[in-house]
Amino acid sequence: MCTSGMKDTAKILSTLLVSLTLVAMGSSCGSAEESLRGTVSLDGSSTVFPISEAIAEEFNAVKPRVRVTVGVSGTGGGFKKFLAGEIDINDASRPIKGSEYAEAKASGQKFIELPVAFDGLSVVVNKNNTWVDKLNVAELQKIWQPGSSVEKWSDIRAGWPNEPIRLYGPGTDSGTFDYFTETINGKSGASRPDYTANEDDNALVRGISGDQYALGYFGFAYYAANQSVLKIVPIDGGNGPVEPTQTTINNGTYSPLSRPIFIYVRETSLDRPEAAEFVDFYIENAGLVAAEVGYIPLPDSTYQRAKERVANRVTGSAYIEGPENIQDNLIDP
Repeated sequence: MCTSGMKDTAKILSTLLVSLTLVAMGSSCGSAEESLRGTVSLDGSSTVFPISEAIAEEFNAVKPRVRVTVGVSGTGGGFKKFLAGEIDINDASRPIKGSEYAEAKASGQKFIELPVAFDGLSVVVNKNNTWVDKLNVAELQKIWQPGSSVEKWSDIRAGWPNEPIRLYGPGTDSGTFDYFTETINGKSGASRPDYTANEDDNALVRGISGDQYALGYFGFAYYAANQSVLKIVPIDGGNGPVEPTQTTINNGTYSPLSRPIFIYVRETSLDRPEAAEFVDFYIENAGLVAAEVGYIPLPDSTYQRAKERVANRVTGSAYIEGPENIQDNLIDP
């Protein structure tokens, strides 16, 4: 009886010990998983915002103690905060400007330039617009150039309605504004001022969708998410009208309004584990998330090289310094 009781007690103690060990292991794994904490801050482009916001949400699901904030102040506004040391990452729908690069260099700030997806800047009209079938670059310039005399649709093309054209577009801090004005009007920032400007692309969608005589432009993802209330305008860049799609943006036939979009990472931010892990997570998931929100993923090999660029702390901009001065130029400038 005594021996049997001792054996039973031994079994109970053994089982209890195993249980406690498993609990301890689980607790240890949980604490290791949750030990990463801190804040990572992003700001900048409304075009890149849907990608960054979605990635921040996914990251928070696996690293709940890291707070990731994603603001929208336009590419230029984001670079101002980035260069002032206020944020870790700037979302940018254009490459860094020479003046911004010079400011960073003068203050000794180093950054890593990472393309994250392709975008096709999209020209859109109201869903009930029945007359616009396409526009060419010359007509876009006629509409948007400084000093434009276009006030009615009939001023663009004979036979179009003798009705006022109401224009919508991004504000002057937007990288989309910079890219569009440089591509269409030949100089970054060159634009007629009498249009409804907003850094929030969703506000532009609401304006155009509520006005039959409206025309505007923004990133492809905002058209893709609002096709039921907007009509896309095919653009003739010299080889016939082409509509922006994932295929035409990716293969470059949607020209001249296809472009890469970026994040710029402060090198010193990577010294913080939470920021370094977030950047790795961003690159790992950028392609999948870009496709989900309406943009076009880069080749897998480009994302792999982006990881290596971060790991090796390859700083600078191929768009300013030239690809020969960047260890691994991810996309041809």
